[in-house]
Amino acid sequence: MPYLIPSRTPLTPEQVERGFDYLLTLQMGGGSAVAGRAEADPELAFILLRLAEDIVWPVTTLDAEADPCADSFALDEVGCVLLSSLRDWARDSPTTAALGIARSIIRFTANVIPDPDHADTADTLEAMRDERLVLAHAVYSAPGAHR
Repeated sequence: MPYLIPSRTPLTPEQVERGFDYLLTLQMGGGSAVAGRAEADPELAFILLRLAEDIVWPVTTLDAEADPCADSFALDEVGCVLLSSLRDWARDSPTTAALGIARSIIRFTANVIPDPDHADTADTLEAMRDERLVLAHAVYSAPGAHR
């Protein structure tokens, strides 16, 4: 799967907040809570796509230190297909893709990476947001950081 993830500039803390705010609003209130928010906003689709890559990639990629098996190869390919589909969707219809990408992230979080310390998917999303905010702040506050 590394061939699918080009090197890229990390999301800013503001982008991380915006993406997870959308995800959490959708998770806690359903589609009606975010209806119309993503219309004509390709940046939100981009942010959600980047979050999807950051969430899906580490869970589905082949572990270089583990013994590969058919299941690990299948999981790697599932991650490739999911991210490739989400990228195509964001590229081809950026103004309408945000809701579907967000739902895919929520479904993936609930079904593939449930956190034993956070039984509720919203709690897991909040924990992921906090982790990514720490990373984003570290990247953007370091000397010579991306601006």
